[in-house]
Amino acid sequence: MAEVIGTAELAYLGDGVFELMVREKLVRQGVPFRLLNRRAKDYVTAVAQSDMYHKIFDCLTDDEKAVLKRGRNLHSNSRSKSAGVSEYRHSTGLETLFGHLYIKGEMTRLQEIFELCTTQKELPCNKKKNQTIIN
Repeated sequence: MAEVIGTAELAYLGDGVFELMVREKLVRQGVPFRLLNRRAKDYVTAVAQSDMYHKIFDCLTDDEKAVLKRGRNLHSNSRSKSAGVSEYRHSTGLETLFGHLYIKGEMTRLQEIFELCTTQKELPCNKKKNQTIIN
């Protein structure tokens, strides 16, 4: 079914899925009600999502990378007030991936990727690219 749905529609859906996952995470963490919106902005802005795009890229399958890139390359009339064009496009790519996984029913993988996006730790899949090889 995901192949029938357009990229823009997947991004739209993924935006809602991602926001819901962030809200659930914050509520489960016990963040006080008065701080929920402020804390959610740490995750749902185009700048934050662009950073997540780059952070998780090496952890994705080839198919997931293709979806991410398809969303990134989507031309839209929408613009972010607080991010540049590149950051906005990368955030759209991330949202497209979330929409794609959601519509395919891949909830376990969706949760895995969400955890990769929101962890503060260095990801194991990025360690080899950060290591310097000395001969």
